Amino acid sequence: MSSLKNTYSSYLFSFLKWFDSYENKDATNNNLKSIDWLRTIPFIALHFSVLFVFVVGWSPVAVITGLVFYILRMLAITGFYHRYFSHKAFKTTRIVQFIFAVIGASAVQRGPLWWASHHRLHHKNADNEDDQHSPRQQGFIWSHTGWFLSKNNFATRYERISDFSKFPELKFIDRFDVLVPIIFGLALYFFGEMLALHYPSSGTTGVQMFIWGFVISTLMLYHITFTINSIAHKIGRRRFNTKDDSKNNWLLAILTFGEGWHNNHHFYPGSARQGFVWWEIDICYYFLKGLEKIGLIWDLKPIPKRVKDLL
Repeated sequence: MSSLKNTYSSYLFSFLKWFDSYENKDATNNNLKSIDWLRTIPFIALHFSVLFVFVVGWSPVAVITGLVFYILRMLAITGFYHRYFSHKAFKTTRIVQFIFAVIGASAVQRGPLWWASHHRLHHKNADNEDDQHSPRQQGFIWSHTGWFLSKNNFATRYERISDFSKFPELKFIDRFDVLVPIIFGLALYFFGEMLALHYPSSGTTGVQMFIWGFVISTLMLYHITFTINSIAHKIGRRRFNTKDDSKNNWLLAILTFGEGWHNNHHFYPGSARQGFVWWEIDICYYFLKGLEKIGLIWDLKPIPKRVKDLL
């Protein structure tokens, strides 16, 4: 009876973590690849829900909406979660910082503190035995998706992100990281219903808008983002002889708006620009320069002369 009670308690705990993601970092498991399958049901369900596209069909408005939110949220992951929260590659105000966190959270890749703290840990241990998503150490599939489903990697590593975890609004978004995606998904659904009601000629419905604008767009964002952990440590060219396996991959750089210049980034992670030479297209950097022009951000960290001299 006690064993059964403990099992139900464990299930309830995992279910509640869908909504409240706070977890002590010491609540780990001896098995580094132990996955809490109940807790990962939303992630798995999102993949299966893409099949509804064969039921709802498509419309130009729904497809364009999906592409727009892929672009916006990819820029949020690369520019805000990565270059700002993880590496502090530029400065901004507290209000704009909060807006960045909200937009980034809509990408459904957990909260900004969780994302940045684990990324900082990756740079500290890149491709050694303590790297949580090294394809060299853990295999390709684990580096692509398995690592963030592991019980050992659910907790935010606050000791790695003390500079941003002092802001209560960021801790709130990080702890209740499902809140923004839920609001985003509902907004898309009701937008689609509004179009169906007032502009039926658009051929769009609420469910169709949700499938294209949220589900398909998010899955594209997921797996293209994840390639930087997996493919960019396996396929590409190495300009710099770093201690890790990071590689520059031009195709990934296009798809991720600049993150594919991964060997550059691992050699000098502090720069706001990851395409180190003119022909290395870095769309995120151009986006950040645009934000700098209108005064939303400033002090973009440049590529230092000592690095330029090596090019």
